Amino acid sequence: MKRIVNFSSFNVFSIEKEIWDIEYHNHNFYELIIIESGRGMHHLNGVSFTYKKGDVFLLRPSDAHEFSIRNRTRFIYIKFTEQYVWSNLLAGKKDEVSKMIQLLIEDRSFVYESAIRNKMDREHLLLLAKILLQEFDSKGLYNKEVSSDLFSAIMTIVIRNNIGKGKEQISKGLNSTEKILYYINVNAMDPGKMRISHLAKEFMLSPNYISIYIKKQTGFSIQQHVMQQKIKTAEKLLQQSRYNINEIADQLGFSDASHFNKIFKSYKNRSPSEFRKNEQTV
Repeated sequence: MKRIVNFSSFNVFSIEKEIWDIEYHNHNFYELIIIESGRGMHHLNGVSFTYKKGDVFLLRPSDAHEFSIRNRTRFIYIKFTEQYVWSNLLAGKKDEVSKMIQLLIEDRSFVYESAIRNKMDREHLLLLAKILLQEFDSKGLYNKEVSSDLFSAIMTIVIRNNIGKGKEQISKGLNSTEKILYYINVNAMDPGKMRISHLAKEFMLSPNYISIYIKKQTGFSIQQHVMQQKIKTAEKLLQQSRYNINEIADQLGFSDASHFNKIFKSYKNRSPSEFRKNEQTV
């Protein structure tokens, strides 16, 4: 698989293509891709789904992808490194927004479609991306500072859509339960981060207390929240990927396909194979 290497900490550009001519690849940087126009398919980490105008995709360095273009498409690319985020984006941010940005770029979940769901936010983010593109290419006074502020606004809109909260909630900050659940949702595929000892350290709580606290506040244990997230991911993989049951079980961290079948059936009342067959005939 090809790996694209970029030595710039921050870069913004646009390309327009009728045929996608870049082989399946990953990067050494983070990448925010905004669809300015066009339609087609996005193939990401073995999962395929449609894209259209206004869609936004946030890719981590380990993510592998390519596009299949149906209608001529114009892409706006924002490439950035973690160092750029720390140096330019997090400085001066409120603690809660800063934390959400860090969680967003550390997200280990590998099946997701557009990062923007709200119709108005799609329009606003696309407009901001166009302005950022113009500002980044300009030689105007303070263009770097303006570009950084525009990128910050774009990332904040992405955060707002991914935590399912409005601007007012972000400014007030998440409560303790929401912080923990959000962290679980985005890191459910990382066994190390899902250890009770790690979660307790991350949120400065004792291992015994964090388990009791989440169970009391939500009615489900931490392990159940992790498993629910894995089942959601399994549904996506069964619907949209060509992975077989063994491969899906392995990607989700199950000991074997038999264990995966048993757990999936306990949640969905049918086996993974039955789920895939039914979804494909709908």
